[in-house]
Amino acid sequence: MAPGRAHTGGLLVVLEGIDGAGTTTQAQLLARALVRSDVAAHLTREPSDGPVGRLLREILAGHHAPTDATTLSLLFAADRADHIQREVEPALAAGCVVVSDRWYHSSLAYQGAGEERAWIAELNRRARRPELTIFLRVAPEVAAERRASARRGDELFDAMPLQRQIARGYEDIMQDLAGSESIEIVDGEQPVERVAEACLALALAAMERRR
Repeated sequence: MAPGRAHTGGLLVVLEGIDGAGTTTQAQLLARALVRSDVAAHLTREPSDGPVGRLLREILAGHHAPTDATTLSLLFAADRADHIQREVEPALAAGCVVVSDRWYHSSLAYQGAGEERAWIAELNRRARRPELTIFLRVAPEVAAERRASARRGDELFDAMPLQRQIARGYEDIMQDLAGSESIEIVDGEQPVERVAEACLALALAAMERRR
């Protein structure tokens, strides 16, 4: 993926992983921990809470007729562009650490493979690169048990063969982008508190590097 535009101001920290990896929980915990450390933090997510993001959440929950992969890719890219302009950039300009539950890495892992992935990368070429991406590595079987315990299921990407494919996609993407982005891998199968401590330490280190 080609670099996005240069930006100044705050810091963008992204949490990534397969469904059940704990990205939502850890994003929330990280934002709270930053606030307790007297750091201005803004918590957000993708799909976003904007108009395109709300439509995507309805589609993923099965509330609309089946949507093909091309349409989904375009919708995710459109939501991300709106999300950046409407919410992320203003928070960064105000000097906040923006903590996002997912970013374009999810689009690449969930919707792309081979030439398709290259096309999705092009769709997201102008998206802001995070200062830090934390990938929570969790085995698909462990993630499935977590989703079952939380009574989550029957979403578009929940089938186990697909989750295994997505997990492999994430590993490929993180390796491919490691030379051009700041990516850290955390064992997401550790206790929640240990994962949260690791995420906070990485975020604070990223802040220190920017000084």
